[in-house]
Amino acid sequence: MKRYLPLLILIALAALLPLAVGVNDGRGWLMDFMGYFLVNFAMLKLFDLPGFARGFARYDLLAMRWNGWGFIYPFLELALGFSSLSRWNPDVTQIAMIALMGFGAVGVFTALKKGLNLNCACMGTSLNVPLSTVAIVEDLGMVILAVVLLLS
Repeated sequence: MKRYLPLLILIALAALLPLAVGVNDGRGWLMDFMGYFLVNFAMLKLFDLPGFARGFARYDLLAMRWNGWGFIYPFLELALGFSSLSRWNPDVTQIAMIALMGFGAVGVFTALKKGLNLNCACMGTSLNVPLSTVAIVEDLGMVILAVVLLLS
């Protein structure tokens, strides 16, 4: 459980930040939560972009085949976070979120099914969190939240 403490702290802060800035409605809270979550996770990846890309290539289906994907991914995540926070074209943002996170979940699921014992690159190289069902829950959680926002 100690290895997951940084993840739990990041999720808790992403959940509390919308309340701190005065977001009172459910849709606004969801959009801000997703935005803060993605910005924080992108930031962790950007601390050591080459290290993230190497770790990501061990389980992400596209990064395994094209090294450049690991260098682009954090910037896409950052853009989605800023898009969510700024409310820029919410439908496009949510569809992109579903595609990016859904595809990521497939790679994590495949690695876990193969029994690979890897660190999750999702939090960059500065935090040592194992690749586990938590990574799938993170990816699929974002997909579910994006679907909820699209349907609301």
